[in-house]
Amino acid sequence: MRARRRRITNIAALSLGTAATAVGLLFLVWILLTTLINGFAALSPRLLTEMTPPPGSEGGLLNAIFGSTLLIVIAVAMGAPIGILAGTHLAEYGGKSAVAETIRFVNDILLSAPSIVMGLFVYEIVVRPAGHFSGWAGAIALAFILLPVVVRTTDETIRLVPITLREAALALGAPQWRVIVQILYPAARTGMITGLLLGVARISGETAPLLFTALNNQYWTANPAQPMANIPVVIFQFALSPYDAWHHLAWAGALLLTVFVLVVSVGARFLLRARID
Repeated sequence: MRARRRRITNIAALSLGTAATAVGLLFLVWILLTTLINGFAALSPRLLTEMTPPPGSEGGLLNAIFGSTLLIVIAVAMGAPIGILAGTHLAEYGGKSAVAETIRFVNDILLSAPSIVMGLFVYEIVVRPAGHFSGWAGAIALAFILLPVVVRTTDETIRLVPITLREAALALGAPQWRVIVQILYPAARTGMITGLLLGVARISGETAPLLFTALNNQYWTANPAQPMANIPVVIFQFALSPYDAWHHLAWAGALLLTVFVLVVSVGARFLLRARID
């Protein structure tokens, strides 16, 4: 009787799990197909050669593509070194101390914090004192989102390096900093790069923090001190507009973002699998 009840419970749980997975995959395939169909229909050579157009006109996404690329590069330059150093300190010097565990707990909270909170925070500390939106503010907001991802992956990856490697290097008289730079970093390099790529994939499509920081710019600008065009905000604004030309550009931008995130995510998975193998 008890065995029969277990089988029924197992079948019910398996059926519910399968149904939930099927529903999730159905919506995912639906979203991807809609994005691919409308995005490919909106592709044209002018997409990469012309600026975002004024209302009712046709144009491209050249300034938005450049702006998004520049924001991501600056955000990585800001967030990656700090995240790697913080993760290294937690793994090698923090250990299981109360301070280190508290930092890990706060870092996990930042990982799950809504991105709009980061945008509002940067708006208060950067945009309001400066009196205007800017690419610097947008990059800082994205760096805050990237930072906890890099800290977490660096911490966990370095802690996975066998203790025997550390002991062997220390036994040969190597100082701690040399052990970290020449032993631990090469051993954990693949995992650290994987975490960085996943962080880049996350910040590349963020819209909410950029609405409060970088905003948008219809014209070409390479000056981060000015409002800067970017694909997520362009998609948001163009999708809500009544103009068909803007709708087409929004679908094209959504396709570009989807392909970029897909390529980065697949690359990260490939690196992780190569490390495991």
